[in-house]
Amino acid sequence: MFVAGPDELRDVLDPLVRDSAGHGRVVVAATPRVTEVARSCRTGQVTVADRSDVYDAPGRALATLRRTAQAEPGVRTTFVGEPPLPTHDPVELHEWHRWESVLADALSGTGMRVVCVHDTAALPASAHRPAQRTHPALLTRHGPRPNPDYEGPVTTNAADVPGTGPHQQPVRALDIRSDLATIRAGAGEAAAELGLPAGRVEDLTVAVNELTANVLEHGAGKGTVSLYRAGPRLVCDVFDESGGLTDPLAGYRATEAGSTSGYGLWIARQVCDFLEVSGGTHGSRVRAHFRL
Repeated sequence: MFVAGPDELRDVLDPLVRDSAGHGRVVVAATPRVTEVARSCRTGQVTVADRSDVYDAPGRALATLRRTAQAEPGVRTTFVGEPPLPTHDPVELHEWHRWESVLADALSGTGMRVVCVHDTAALPASAHRPAQRTHPALLTRHGPRPNPDYEGPVTTNAADVPGTGPHQQPVRALDIRSDLATIRAGAGEAAAELGLPAGRVEDLTVAVNELTANVLEHGAGKGTVSLYRAGPRLVCDVFDESGGLTDPLAGYRATEAGSTSGYGLWIARQVCDFLEVSGGTHGSRVRAHFRL
């Protein structure tokens, strides 16, 4: 949903809220201006969600949407929110675009209708064009219509993972071995030395445990864990020499949340702030970011 100001937002959102109420749906609004418009419709139930809580991080945001969709058995939800598109940070911007591209796939079977609101007046072209390509349908004053620019998640995410930019020394490196307890302890100590807040060190060790277990159980059985600072984040790279993990959307899809296969990546996306996956003949790399 791309709108150019509050008047167009109201024109588009009003029939959406009324239609949802008419079909017994609960409306959840997660952005102040959407909440104001939804309430003004005075139709049905509008639940207000804190935008900063919902969009704390892509993996956790998806888990929040799944919990919201399943909160009331038998009741379907229309979720209207405004995902962050932080143009000042290429890593975060790229990952939020990935998140939007996989929503339909990841929430299939939940019955949830998700509407992403974007203000065209506030978005630069560098953020607008990728966002346009991630949505299969566009909501307009005249209702939904197919999006001719939609590419699908596979095409949208075919590009290489962007770099983090120059990282700060020192780099802490650990060899992956079967003794996960030693790797967890070493990663936790390195993260603390590199300035990760004490409350996040356990999150990092959980992510390292899941990602290195994947290397041992499903990959080459050998690789490295590297930790370093890059701008406002601590970065943890888990490298698998086999290169079998190539899907940049691994850990997002709904089937992975309820199965043993791929569940480790789902968990890793919950505990880190951003997670990138890339791979090929050279090996596979999962890069987990933690805000400092």
